[in-house]
This record gives sequence, structure tokens and C-alpha cells, in this order.
Amino acid sequence: MAVVNLGPDLVDIDVFDAERLMNFSSLGFLLFVLPHALSSLAPAVRDRAKAWVGEAKFKTSFAAVTSLGIIFMVWAYWQSRTGGAGAQAIYEPVSGARQITMALVPIGIILIAASFGRGYIKHRLQNPMSLGISLWAIGHLLAVGKVAVVWFYAAMLLVAVMDIVSSTLRQQRPIYDPLWQDDMKAVLIGLASIGVLAELFHPYVLGVKL
Repeated sequence: MAVVNLGPDLVDIDVFDAERLMNFSSLGFLLFVLPHALSSLAPAVRDRAKAWVGEAKFKTSFAAVTSLGIIFMVWAYWQSRTGGAGAQAIYEPVSGARQITMALVPIGIILIAASFGRGYIKHRLQNPMSLGISLWAIGHLLAVGKVAVVWFYAAMLLVAVMDIVSSTLRQQRPIYDPLWQDDMKAVLIGLASIGVLAELFHPYVLGVKL
């Protein structure tokens, strides 16, 4: 089996494993992004597909395909933790990336939490879920340039941006009487989630200390 040596400071790359990781990353990207692109940017095609197979089957198929995409990308990332092709850097993080990420990601998580309530944040921003995912993804893309990481967060960012564009074009706005209590809950849940991610998930699951 061919092995490529990149020098004393870099890991050896097994060509077969490199191709497999790239295939899983790219396939996962396509399986996740393309169904969302169909739903967000081609609603007429989506509606015809629903009418053809039925709404229940369409939703089940959509969830199955996109979930498989996430699984493929996560698997490629997990394999890259031990080195190899997925761990190679496409680019170096920008200067001050850590500080920028530490600012963007908490805001993004709070916005994601706000999307589940009926607060002023959701009422004003219209689509806090996709905005939050965008900030979360941008923060990680600025801080980490590894191949497997870039594939994953680029997919998340692209889908979130498509959803924002689609919602804006359709002029979708949440209609309700805002409750400041829901904003407070979103902030508290967001801060608690950030603590869990920073103190438990990142160091003990991902092996990355913040």
C-alpha cells in the first residue's frame, strides 16, 4: 500500500486512507447540502417531489439522506483526529482567530437557543437558528483549517446561508407578541451549553482544550 512521506514535521499519509477520508468528507458534504439546496432554493421542485412520493415519505427520505451526510462527515473528522489526510491543513488560521472564534461561537449558540422561544431576539432577527449556525461555523472555519473540519463547517455554513437567503426572499417573519422572559431563557441556556461544550465536550470528547 503506497505511503506518502511529507517530511519529518508532518505525518505519513496512507494514500488509500487519504482517498477514503476525502471521499467520505465530500460525499457527506453533498448528501447534506444538496437536499437543503433543493428545499431552500428550488421550492417548486421540492413541492413536486412531495406530491409525487407523499409528504411523509419525502420528509423521511430527506432526514435519512441529510443524517447520513452528517454521519459521513463526522466519521471523516473522527478518523482525522489520529492524523492522516483529514488532519492536513488547507490553510493556516487567521491572526487572532482564537479570540474571534471565542466571540462568535457563544453568540451563535445563544441565537440558536433563541430560535426555540418567542422572544425579542427571534422576532427582530427573524431567523436566529441559521444566523447562529453561521456564526458557529464561521468561528470554527477561522480557527481550524484542517481538511475534515473545513468540509463539515463549510457544509453547515452553506446550508445556513441558503436558509437565510430563502427566508429573506419569501419574507418570512415570525408573528407573535415577544416575551423578554424567553430571551432570558435563551441566554441562560446558551451560556450553560457553552460551558458544557468548553469544559466537557471539547476536551473529553474531541480532545481539544479551549
